[in-house]
Amino acid sequence: MAIVDRNVTPPRPDSTPAHSEIAPRSAASGNTSRVRQVMSQIPGPLIGLIVIFVALSFLSQYFLTPRNLLNILSQVSAVGVMSVGALLIILLGGIDLSVGSVLALSSMSMAAMYKMAGWPFEVALLAGLVVGALVGLINGILTAYGKLQPFIATLATMSAAAGLALFITNGNPITGFPDWFIAITATSILGIPIEGVILVAIFAIAAFWLKFRPSGRALYAIGGNEEVARLSGLPVRRAKIMVYTIAGLLAAVAGLLVTSRLDSAQPTAGAADLLNVIAVVVIGGASLSGGSGSLLGTFVGLLIIGVLNNGMSLLNVSANLQPVVIGAVIAAAVLTDRKSSRRHS
Repeated sequence: MAIVDRNVTPPRPDSTPAHSEIAPRSAASGNTSRVRQVMSQIPGPLIGLIVIFVALSFLSQYFLTPRNLLNILSQVSAVGVMSVGALLIILLGGIDLSVGSVLALSSMSMAAMYKMAGWPFEVALLAGLVVGALVGLINGILTAYGKLQPFIATLATMSAAAGLALFITNGNPITGFPDWFIAITATSILGIPIEGVILVAIFAIAAFWLKFRPSGRALYAIGGNEEVARLSGLPVRRAKIMVYTIAGLLAAVAGLLVTSRLDSAQPTAGAADLLNVIAVVVIGGASLSGGSGSLLGTFVGLLIIGVLNNGMSLLNVSANLQPVVIGAVIAAAVLTDRKSSRRHS
C-alpha cells in the first residue's frame, strides 16, 4: 500500500511560464524607468530649443543657412550681455528694470563726450562704461542700504536714466565714430562675429565665477534665504552692490555694441530690450524668487528668444504679434518652473 505525504505540494505545471513572463515585463519596466530618468536630466529649455529649431528648419528654407545662423548670434549679442547681469540679480532674488535705459544713457554719454565735448574717443568710451557702472552702483545702494524694493529702486533709475539720455541731445541721435569701433561689429574671427566672441567670453567668465569662486557661490545662498545668509556671515550688502554694479557695467557694454553696429547713438536704444532680457533669464530656468538658475540655461534661453525672433521675421509674422509670442513663451516657462519645483519638493 503506497503512503502519500499530504505535506508535499505537487508542482504546478504552469509555474515556469509564469516566471518567464514576469521577467521580460520587469526588464521592460526597468528600461522605461531608466529612459524617464535620462529624459528628466535634460533641461526643458534645451528640449524646447531643439523643437523650435527643427520646426523652423522645415518652415523656412533660409533658416539653416550659415549666414542666417551667424546673424542670430549677432542679433542677440546685446541682449545676451545684459541677460548675464540680469541673471546675477535674479539669483539674489532681485530684479533690474533699468537695463534698457542704462544702455541708452551710457551710449549717449559716450557719444556726447566724444562729439560734443571733444574728448579722445578712448577716454569717452571708458567714461560711458563708468556711467553704466555708476547707475548700477546707485541701484545697489538703494536696495542694500536704502532698503527699497528692487522693483521700486530700479524703476526710479530707469525713469531717470531714460530722461537723461533724451536730455543730453534733446532726443537727437549722434553719428560718426572711429572705424576701429565700427569694426567691432562688422568683422569676424574664423567666421564668428566679434560681438559673438565677446558674448561667449562674458558668459564663460561669469559661469566660472558662479561655479568656482566663493563670492559667486554666495549669490545662491543669499537668494535662497537672505536672513540665514546674513547670520552665516555672508556679506549680503556688499554682494548686492557688487552685482548691481556689474549689471550696470554689462548694460553699458551692450550699449557700446549697439552703437558700433548702428554707427549711431540713439537716446531710445534699449527701450524694447527689457522684456527680452527678463524672458531670456526666466525661459532659461532661473526662479524669480531667487536662489536658482544657471548661465547655461540663460544661454539656452537667449538662443530660444533669438531663434524665435529670427524665425518669425523669416515667416513674415507681424512685428506687432511677435511680443505676444514671447509673452506666451514666458508664461509657459514660469508654469513649467512651478510644476518642476512642486515635483522636486
